[in-house]
This record gives sequence, structure tokens and C-alpha cells, in this order.
Amino acid sequence: MIALIPIGLALLALFAWLGFRRWRDWSVQRRPFPEDWLALLEQRLPVYPALDAEQQQRLQSMIKFFIDRKTFYGCAGLEITDEMRVMIAAEACLLVLNRGGALYPALQSILVYPGAFRVEREQAQSDGTVSSGPHGLLGESWSNGKVILSWDDVASGAADFTDGHNVVLHEFAHQLDAESGSTNGAPPLRRNSYRTWATVFSENFEDLEMRSLHGLKTVMDQYGATNPAEFFAVATETFFEKPHQLHQRRPDLYLELQTYYQLDPRQWCVTESAHKQSQQ
Repeated sequence: MIALIPIGLALLALFAWLGFRRWRDWSVQRRPFPEDWLALLEQRLPVYPALDAEQQQRLQSMIKFFIDRKTFYGCAGLEITDEMRVMIAAEACLLVLNRGGALYPALQSILVYPGAFRVEREQAQSDGTVSSGPHGLLGESWSNGKVILSWDDVASGAADFTDGHNVVLHEFAHQLDAESGSTNGAPPLRRNSYRTWATVFSENFEDLEMRSLHGLKTVMDQYGATNPAEFFAVATETFFEKPHQLHQRRPDLYLELQTYYQLDPRQWCVTESAHKQSQQ
């Protein structure tokens, strides 16, 4: 009987926590989307006006939950603002807009630097030795529930949604990839065939490697030839920001990504005027 008391207390604590979580989710859901947040999306994110009304409403709801559940930290003296929270949350949620499921369940915090940050990294040399030195980074995705971003690059990536370079899309693609337990370019698949995914991604990765080695033109950034994990992240950037070019040159890869993300960015028309407005 005595042994059952701690178990009973634990169950009561669990039920209390679940009740609080449901109440908190309900509270977030019924909370109106702030007008100043909406103005940020309309003025600073060119892709937002291109979404249909249903997608805009869904994105707004996801942004509210993302900001409520994730913690933002300013680094190197940076003070986190609503603009930073909203812009980062919007692009992170754009990746999972139609996928459903939990909203980056392993992610707990986002660390934001004013600009590119330096870290110590080991690098293999051609003679087999390993050297350590500083490296400048725009972003990083960690397996312990953290994403690190350069705000300067977040802002520039959001302002031009047509150049195929977007640090938020890139790092949060790594978060999706890591949901399989390993960041290796093979995220958990719901609708795709694992066999087809492996074939298409391997063939396109090898082709990008070859083109990068010989200095040939590529639709994707050649950084994607670094390894399969970076290939998936770069392919994601290209899929969202250069959908027509990727579909034309890599239709099999585009189809896999379209099935995985459950949306077709070709339907979005990011106009030049919208791009200019976001830079003002």
C-alpha cells in the first residue's frame, strides 16, 4: 500500500500537467493573431501574401503555438524582438504547413546571434591529420533541441524568397531530418516510398557532386554536395525558393519533396514588387 502512494502522486502530477497543457493550448488557439505580427508577415515575408487564405490562417495558428512553446535567446548582446520571433517562426512553420503532426517536438530553444558567429571545428586534412580552427557560420541545428541562427542572414533570406538561400529553411530542414534519430538526409517518411526516396536522392546527390567537381552549372547551391544531410537541407531551400527551376531540371527530386512537404510552391507567385517592398 505504501509503495502505491508515490505512483498515485506521480499519476496525479501527470494528469495535472496534461490538463494544464490542454488549457494552455486552448488559450493559445483562441488568442487573436496580433495585428503587428500580421503587419510583419505582410511587409517582411514576400511569400506570405502569395499563400491562399486557408494557408495564411493555418500559418498564423502555427506561429502562435511555435512562439508559445519554444524559447528564444539573444546571443552576443542581441535583444530578441517580436520581429525576430515572428519571422523565424513563420519560415520554420512554412516547412510543416501541410504535413501535420507535432511542431518540431524535439526543439526547445532558438539561439540568435546578430550576425555570422564563429565556432571551433575539427577538419580532416588531405594527409590524414585533423586540425582545429575557427569557422564562421550562418546557422546550426543541434540534436539536443537547439537551433542557432544569424539574424542578419535570417532577415536577408526572408527578404529575397527567390534566390535559393534561406538559413531558417536550411536549419529547420535539419531538424526534420533528425527526427529519424540521425541527421543523414533521410527523415521519417509518411507518404514517400523509402526505396524511391533513397534512389532519387542518391542519384541527384551524386550528380550534384559531379557537377560541383567539374565546375558545371547547378540549380542547387553546391554546398549540397557536402554530404547527404546538407543535400536534403539545400534541396529544401531550392524547393521552396526556386520551385519552377528545380521542377524543370530535377523533376524526380521535386516530386519527392512535394510528396514529403505536401505542398507545391509553384502555386505561389512571389512578385518582384513584393520582394522590393520587403526590403524597404
